[in-house]
Amino acid sequence: MPTECIADLFGFAPVERRAVVASFDGGSITPDAGGLLLGATDRALGLIDRLAGCFRDFRDPSLVEHAVRTLVGQRVYGLALGYEDLNDHDHLRHDRLFAVLAGKLTARRRDCAPVAGKSTLNRLELSGPGRSLYHKIDHDPAAIERLFVAVFVEAHKRAPSQIVLDLDATDDPLHGEQEGRFFHGYYDGYCYLPLYIFCGRHLLAAKLRRSNIDASAGAAEEVARIVAQLRRHWPRVQILLRADSGFARESLMAWCEANGVDYLFGLARNVRLAGEIEAELAAAQAESRRTGRPARRFKDFLWSTRDSWSSRRRVIAKAEWTHGEANPRFVVTSLKGGKARAIYEKLYCARGDMENRLKECQGELFADRTSAATMCANQLRLWFASMAYVLLCALRRIGLRHTRFAQASCGSIRLALLKIGALITISVRRIRLAMASAWPNQRSFKQAWISLAAAAR
Repeated sequence: MPTECIADLFGFAPVERRAVVASFDGGSITPDAGGLLLGATDRALGLIDRLAGCFRDFRDPSLVEHAVRTLVGQRVYGLALGYEDLNDHDHLRHDRLFAVLAGKLTARRRDCAPVAGKSTLNRLELSGPGRSLYHKIDHDPAAIERLFVAVFVEAHKRAPSQIVLDLDATDDPLHGEQEGRFFHGYYDGYCYLPLYIFCGRHLLAAKLRRSNIDASAGAAEEVARIVAQLRRHWPRVQILLRADSGFARESLMAWCEANGVDYLFGLARNVRLAGEIEAELAAAQAESRRTGRPARRFKDFLWSTRDSWSSRRRVIAKAEWTHGEANPRFVVTSLKGGKARAIYEKLYCARGDMENRLKECQGELFADRTSAATMCANQLRLWFASMAYVLLCALRRIGLRHTRFAQASCGSIRLALLKIGALITISVRRIRLAMASAWPNQRSFKQAWISLAAAAR
């Protein structure tokens, strides 16, 4: 029971006859001291400066308190640290950790904090391509898209011989009467349908789209852009596209065949395909009944649709009997060699890991917090969240590769390594963060600091 009546002082159960009270009067204490690792990661990548370079500022310099770099960095760091709402920044602008990350400890004007509040950040997000009377910061969408691929290329010391690009679409629920609002029957709600392209853990594209479209709409254009940029750096790299049946479309497969890109797509089941594997399915059923366990057979054959495909293509079928019923699956591929079972089980099924990447982007970095009125503003929000993902992935790849967090999710890294309480003191000669002495992950923090410092040289 509370035992104090003083305003803003919270009383709790006593311990050894001593009163336990708390209040928000600690001064310059941050809960996010681990954000220093994000700053060190950015120094190794130059990500914030390069992202800020994708914006143009038409404001009067004599009236500007917060530079574009400060605004962009504040937004990306905030998302990486778990602050999804712009309203949070009305308090965070007074957190000296954010001032340290921005490289700006004091404001020129007395009524301002070193970093921006919600209104200024909101004006940044409402900026669009082109200058207007009320929006004097604009951005270059093509430059932002190129930056994702550039960071991916720079993550490799040498050109890989082959890469696999995973494509997927997912739902992004709407928050009201927003631009591009459509009902999607599969997801049973009003949503956007963003397209994501990953290579392993690396995010190469995050494209916001309306949901009244086919899942593959615009995929060929996005892939063409990414492949062209990759081949300028790695002209001999072999590229494989991998996706579910929503992307097994003539336009995308024909583009791949014409441009030397392989593909491996799921293929929707139909009566004709099911009839092609009746014998294999019967054999799997007989084995399953005999052993009491699931059984599967594979068949490799050439196939063509009646009118939508321009040529015959290789199809691999999995004829499986499990839990007392048939479970057939099909994929279509341009790959010439390889055994059917290996292509399906080891190559195609590995695309399931992309679901974990989508959970990180949307569940842990708030890529689905697209609640602005316009699609342009929501696309920029999606890119900010995606850049926060890129920054955390770089921290994991560079700083944590020799620690127990080398395979941790972005949310786990945030909780374990970024959320550290610290007292900040600023003197003439240094800024000191006195972090919690009992914090359990000090060894991993030290290893990350060493690795990031070496990468930034």
